[in-house]
Amino acid sequence: MKNLLSHESSLYLRQHSNQPVNWMPWGEEAFELAHKADKPVLVSIGYSACHWCHVMSKESFEDTYIASIMNRHFICIKVDREERPDIDQTYLEAVRMFNQSAGWPLNLFCLPDGRPFWGGTYFPNQDSGQGIVPWPQVLMRIADHFKKERHEFEENACNVVSNLIHANNGLSSNENEWKNDLLLSSAKNICDSHDDEDGGFTQAPKFPSSMKIDFLLTMRESQAIRTNQKLSHKIDHSINTTLTKMANGGIFDQVGGGFFRYSVDGKWHVPHFEKMLYDNALLLTSYSRAYQRFKNPIYREKVEQTINWLIQKMTEEDGGFFSSVNADNEEGEGEYYFWQYHELEKILEKDDFKKFVNAYGVSETGNMENGRCLPIRKTDYEIDSTSFDEIKKILLKKRSERPEPCRDKKKITSWNALLIRGFVDAARAFNRKEWVQLAYDLNKWMTKSLISKEGEICSILFEDKNLSSLAYLDDYAFWAESLLNLSSISDSIIIGSSKNLIAQAEKITLSALDKFKDPKKCGFFFNGDGEINPAQVRKKFWYDNATPSANSSLLRVFSSLYLLTEKECWLKEFKKARAGYPTLCHKAPQGIGHALSAIADNEIGLCKITCSPDQVEELMYEIAKNPYRVIFILASNNNDSDLSLSIGRGFNEKIEFPKDCIEKIFS
Repeated sequence: MKNLLSHESSLYLRQHSNQPVNWMPWGEEAFELAHKADKPVLVSIGYSACHWCHVMSKESFEDTYIASIMNRHFICIKVDREERPDIDQTYLEAVRMFNQSAGWPLNLFCLPDGRPFWGGTYFPNQDSGQGIVPWPQVLMRIADHFKKERHEFEENACNVVSNLIHANNGLSSNENEWKNDLLLSSAKNICDSHDDEDGGFTQAPKFPSSMKIDFLLTMRESQAIRTNQKLSHKIDHSINTTLTKMANGGIFDQVGGGFFRYSVDGKWHVPHFEKMLYDNALLLTSYSRAYQRFKNPIYREKVEQTINWLIQKMTEEDGGFFSSVNADNEEGEGEYYFWQYHELEKILEKDDFKKFVNAYGVSETGNMENGRCLPIRKTDYEIDSTSFDEIKKILLKKRSERPEPCRDKKKITSWNALLIRGFVDAARAFNRKEWVQLAYDLNKWMTKSLISKEGEICSILFEDKNLSSLAYLDDYAFWAESLLNLSSISDSIIIGSSKNLIAQAEKITLSALDKFKDPKKCGFFFNGDGEINPAQVRKKFWYDNATPSANSSLLRVFSSLYLLTEKECWLKEFKKARAGYPTLCHKAPQGIGHALSAIADNEIGLCKITCSPDQVEELMYEIAKNPYRVIFILASNNNDSDLSLSIGRGFNEKIEFPKDCIEKIFS
């Protein structure tokens, strides 16, 4: 046998194509071989921008001795988690059942049919003194036990599969069990977990908490929170502390723009240096919505810098946005972003040098290992961001001379859809028509480039221009949600475009119902029927992970379609979908922020404003001055210039433009 990855479209798989491990791509051929050879299957999952994936690859998968053990005892399958999120999420859930840390690289040991019996994340190639069993020992122990006590592994696998199936529906409720008090208790629970000193909702490592922040921002506009001074103060503190600490910290590229994936430490200073499209898309939404309430200029600054980075580094003339930037360049992790004190002294004029090092905490001893400095904005130093523009241009020019981290240029449907939503939320908050145009053009590109000749949505357009043959619930749900969000303000640039976008969203949603809906119980499966399902299970995913849960996303789609089309079928779908969440609110509200936001927005009341074309611009201006609410501005070309306002199901009438309209919405 030989390594079979060289002709794969995935950059991550091709990065492993010259290794001595006999890697195979996921598919029937690998499992047929496992059955024939009667060997366990090793499924190793990662992605091209992942630092620890590259570390384990170099330490173990490029080692001929370790590779020989893997080849002798296992059928080895390599998976790109971005190409096959269904495999990744299913096996992540399984690893958590083994009481192992879940992350990447993710390594699963499975029976020949793919059912997992044990797994973990990174394993060193030798004893590192940190209590982690070295990879060669793990391999030999698993191989030996499989031969001698296989029945134990088979019992483990049966239990895992039973638990995975149970998790699909085990927490579902009756449609009538939802109570709005659950929103209030969930907000309290999330705030109670907040680190009031350094921000974030966990201890180190800390990840951006976009879905939690968005839910708290939504709840902040509810009457229940407005009249609760203690909780409203707590929510404000949680939002502002987290967003401000992140904006100032090393998790944001202070020179080039864009957020890194997470912070290793508890103060947001030391990032893990990969940049992911989805993080930056989601954070555009969070910072834009937060700006509408708090008017903090640093929120505007981060949105502008992130959008500039996305345009400059993450797209190309053909359209669409790349998936990620590697954590490492050829010199090591993060080396592209570090500076030395005396290096800056030579690059910058004296006054600019003094100004920059004082503002961004640069010193001769450094704030990282070996005297290296990562710019971190001092919170007690007043910074007019525009006064640093020329300095940053000089630093960016110098930085461009370094070996640049590799970008994974595949374009993922669901992540580009999240970016449409981010562009729209930024455009709404800052009244920037050019950002509405960015969102509109991105959807135009997606419609042209991410649908097959047969008219089916495809999950990925690879760098080699091949389209993935698969698509997932994420692709449908996020795209439909982004289309509806775009329709809310698209008439500001193209009168009548909202009608077409709503129709496109409804068409995609109907396809999702056909392909993914569970006909017997609430919720939607992640992948279509008839595919090779990981662990022999067709999964539903309720919790948000790095991106929102697609089941959560559909809640907003259903409620918006009901408001916009007035079709009762969408209200029924909303109520059915909401039945998946009451028990989850009690058990783990921190994991369902996107669902909670959608439910809270619906209960507060989605707004639809029908107006004449010449009223759109003033409405956009007025809405930007107020806190975020879900508002659809739909321009009408008929002769009736009176403005019509609908709020949820409780208010629908003609109203004076624009003062009474705005007061009615935000009262």
